Amino acid sequence: MHILVTGASGFVGRALLSRLDSEGQHLLRGAFRPSSETVMDRERIERTVISGLDPETDWSAALHNIEAVVHCAARVHVMNETAGDPLAEFRRINLEGSLALARQAQQAGVQRFIFLSSIKVNGEQTSLGRPFTADDKPAPTDPYGISKMEAEQALLELGRTGKMQVVIIRPVLVYGPGVKANFLSMMRWLDKGMPLPLGGITHNRRSLVALDNLVDLITVCLAHPAAAGQVFLASDGEDLSTTGMLQRLGRALDKSPTLLPVPASWLTLAARLMGKKGIAQRLCGSLQVDISKNRELLGWSPPITVDAAFRKTVDAYRRA
Repeated sequence: MHILVTGASGFVGRALLSRLDSEGQHLLRGAFRPSSETVMDRERIERTVISGLDPETDWSAALHNIEAVVHCAARVHVMNETAGDPLAEFRRINLEGSLALARQAQQAGVQRFIFLSSIKVNGEQTSLGRPFTADDKPAPTDPYGISKMEAEQALLELGRTGKMQVVIIRPVLVYGPGVKANFLSMMRWLDKGMPLPLGGITHNRRSLVALDNLVDLITVCLAHPAAAGQVFLASDGEDLSTTGMLQRLGRALDKSPTLLPVPASWLTLAARLMGKKGIAQRLCGSLQVDISKNRELLGWSPPITVDAAFRKTVDAYRRA
C-alpha cells in the first residue's frame, strides 16, 4: 500500500512511519513542514515538504500515487495562546485545512483517509464507571475540541458522499518513548524523588494509551474493511487512578515515589484559588473510554500492557 503520513516529524507520525516501514509491505511518504526536522532513521521513507496546514496548501505532489492517508498533523493545545480568536485559528487549520487535504485526496484517488482526532471531542471528564463510547454525542468544551469535532463531521460527510473511505480515531493521553509535556515532567519528578501531594487520589480512573497501542490501532484501520466510516476511541484498555499511575510509573523507574496523602478536595480547592481548575480536574477527576467497539468490529485489543509501555517509556527517558 502507498501511504502518506502527515505530521511525519511529530510524536505519533514518526512512530507510525517507523512501524509501517518495519513491516516492509508499504511504500511510505512523510509530509513535513519546512521548519520541521526531516532527518529520520528510516532512509526508505520518502520525504515531501508542504507549505503549511491551511486551506490553501497544495497537496498534489504529496498525494501522487497515494492509496491511503493518515492525517496526524494538527494545531494542538496552546498553553500560552496568542491568537486573537483561538477558535477561528483552530478551525482554519484543523477543520478547513484538514477538509482541503481530504478533498484533494479524494480527487487524487485515495481510497482511505484516517483522521487522528482527540478524546476532547467527547468531552473533558466522565463519571466514575461511565466511560465515553465512540457513539456518544460529542460535547467538546474548548476551541481545540470543537475544531476536531467539526472536522470529524465534515470528513465523515465527505466519505458518505464520495468513494474515499474515512476513519476517525480519538486517542486519550498518549505516552511512550519521546513523550513530552506533563507526562515527561511527571517522570522527572518521580525520578528525582520529589514528594508529591498525590497519594490520596485513589477514587478516580483515567484512560491512557501507549504510543505502540495507538500506532497498532492505526495500522489495523488502514486495511480492515469494517473500519470504513467509523469512529474509534483509543486506550490501553486499563484505567488507572492518579495515585496508582504514579506508583506504577515509579516502579518502572525503579523508584519508591513519595506520595503524600493530601485529600483530593484540598487539591481541588487550592487549584481553583490559583486559577488552575483544569489541572485539578485532570489530576482528581475521571476520564474513561470504552474500546469494546474496537474489539467487536476490528478484533483489536491493545497488544502492549500498561506496565510494559511504562518500562519502554522509561528506558527511552533514561537514554535521552
